[in-house]
Amino acid sequence: MTSMDLGIGIPNTVPGVAGRELVGWAADAERAGFTTLATLDRLVYDNYESLTVLAAAAAVTQQVKLMTGILIAPLHTNAALLAKQVATVDRLSGGRLALGLAVGSRPDDFAASGTPHAGRGGRLDAQIDELRRLWAGERRGFAGGVGPTPTRHGGPPLVFGGHSPAAIRRAATTGSGWISGSGGVGMFRQGAEAVRAQWTRIGRADRPRLYALVYFSLGANAAELANAYLRDYYGFAPPYAQAVLNAAAIGADAVRRTVHDFAAAGCDEIIMSPCSADPDQIKLLSEAVADAR
Repeated sequence: MTSMDLGIGIPNTVPGVAGRELVGWAADAERAGFTTLATLDRLVYDNYESLTVLAAAAAVTQQVKLMTGILIAPLHTNAALLAKQVATVDRLSGGRLALGLAVGSRPDDFAASGTPHAGRGGRLDAQIDELRRLWAGERRGFAGGVGPTPTRHGGPPLVFGGHSPAAIRRAATTGSGWISGSGGVGMFRQGAEAVRAQWTRIGRADRPRLYALVYFSLGANAAELANAYLRDYYGFAPPYAQAVLNAAAIGADAVRRTVHDFAAAGCDEIIMSPCSADPDQIKLLSEAVADAR
């Protein structure tokens, strides 16, 4: 029905999930045929760190792509260490990693990391330049570069999140693609149009790969699971929590409708992020989208 790829989130931000459940989820999702495994990122919350989770996922999978969707890059103030961590996951996975990056929005994450919230966009731009030079092997000491050498020249593909003019510019000038937040197909459509226009404006010959993040919840208590998780995760901004909940795909019919709508809007890959770590969610999602794949 559609050529849009269908990825799935790893429930690394669902409170209380056991580490072995995340590893099992990754293996099950690959067997189910999803194209990408993606993580969410946050510091002040009961969640697992994104790159560590993807390293574990790399060890139990063979073909599925891996993605940070997104990593709050300005929290990682040591660019050399971040370059090494990313390149390590890239190598462990055999080049399956795409690095989604964004500036982040929650002040408490920045306070906890001891880095300013203000000016984070400029710091991200400088960080990207530093990462590129490190991945290219720029000498930093007696032994040479930081290493390990990424699987491809220039490092893994960069995908940027955010809807501000600066975020759109960043995606077009230094990225291979852009990912929309969880505000629904209207948010995606508006952002994708801006990204394509900026791509054309600067004369890029290629086209952006466009992703979208959508929360889903399936099963008998789907609505309750979505409500509890999303209101807690976005509890710092109740109006936004309600907007995300309104855009979530709750129930099989809503999942099918969501997949259809994003494909029609020109999305290249939709990342379905779970509201529960119950592995049955993988099976239920596979069944719901079976006729749309």
